[in-house]
Amino acid sequence: MRRLHAETRRRGERRVKSKRSKDMTTPFFSLRSLRSLRSLCFCVFVRTLLLLLPFSIFYSCERFAVNDSSGLVTWSGAYPAVILHAGENPLWFLLTEDGPKHIDSIDDISHTFALIPWPYAPFIRFLHEENDSVIMTVNRDGFLKLAPYGGKEKGIALYRFSGGDFWRQYMVGGFVFYNEQPAAVLYLDDVFLSSDLPQPNPRVWSFNMNSNIPFPVSIPALEFFPEEEGWNVDSLRIADNGLYYYRAAKRSGSSPVVRMFRSADLSAEGVEISVDVFFNSIPRETAVSDPALPLLPEGFVYTGIGKVGGSLFASWEEQEDFSIGAAGFVLIKP
Repeated sequence: MRRLHAETRRRGERRVKSKRSKDMTTPFFSLRSLRSLRSLCFCVFVRTLLLLLPFSIFYSCERFAVNDSSGLVTWSGAYPAVILHAGENPLWFLLTEDGPKHIDSIDDISHTFALIPWPYAPFIRFLHEENDSVIMTVNRDGFLKLAPYGGKEKGIALYRFSGGDFWRQYMVGGFVFYNEQPAAVLYLDDVFLSSDLPQPNPRVWSFNMNSNIPFPVSIPALEFFPEEEGWNVDSLRIADNGLYYYRAAKRSGSSPVVRMFRSADLSAEGVEISVDVFFNSIPRETAVSDPALPLLPEGFVYTGIGKVGGSLFASWEEQEDFSIGAAGFVLIKP
C-alpha cells in the first residue's frame, strides 16, 4: 500500500506582551493576555485538527474503500498486501512461509531450493479465473487473490488470506465453488511420510473480502465422512460435465478403505462410483504457453495462466519427478 505523507508547516507564534506592576502583585501575564493566549492555542488546535482530519479519512478510504460496479463505495475489511503495476518487465514472486516475496529475477533462485515431496511444498495448488480476477489456493498456506484496484493508487491488488499454523500442517486436496463461495479441502498426507497428526478438523475453508482471515465452511456431502472417525477427503473437484467428484479414505488395519463419489450439488451424499469412472473424470492437462511469457530456467515449468487488470498472470514451479523446489508466479503486461 502506498504511504501518505502529510506536509508539515511551521507556524510563527505571536508573542503576548504584558507589563509587570511595580509592586509585583500582578501575575506575569495579565488576565486579558492569558485569555488571548488560550484563545490562540485553541485556534491552533482546531486548525491543526481540521488539517489532519482529511488525511486520516483519506488514509482509511485508501485502505478499505472499494468501488463496486454501480460506482457506489462499499466497505471491506480485507486489504491488499501490495499494489502491483505490471509493465513490459515481468514481476516475479516467490512463495514463502511468510507469503509471496518479490524477487528481481527467477534466475536468481534457480536451483537454490531443496527439492521436497510436493505435498509438503508451498505452491499454487489450484487456480480459478473469473470477473477479471484470479483466485489461488496455496498449498500449506491459504488463499491468494489478484484483482484490479480502484483506489487512489490504481493497479492490481494482491490479497493474501493465510491459514497460519493450522494450514501448514496439511495438504490442499481440492478446490471448488460451493454456494458461490470458494472452498478448499485440506487433508493429511501419509503417503510420503508417516504422521501422528489428526485429520484436519475443520477440513473445508473459504474466504471473502470482509477479512484477510480464512474461515471454515460446511459441505454436506463430505460430512458423511467425519474427521473424528479418521476419514480423510483427499480430492474434490468439478469435472467438465458439471458434476462434483470426491474421494474419501480411512485407515483400516494395514490397508486403507477408499470410496469415490460424484454429486450434482454436494447437498447430500453422492453416488458411489468405480475407480475408472473417478479417474476418467480428471480434466486433461494441457501445456501452459503464451508468447508474452518470459522463458524459464531448465527444470522450471508454468502450471497455470490467467488474466487480471489487462495483465497476464502465470504460476510456475521447479519440478523433478514428484518433488518441488521453488514455486511462485509472474505478472507481465503483454
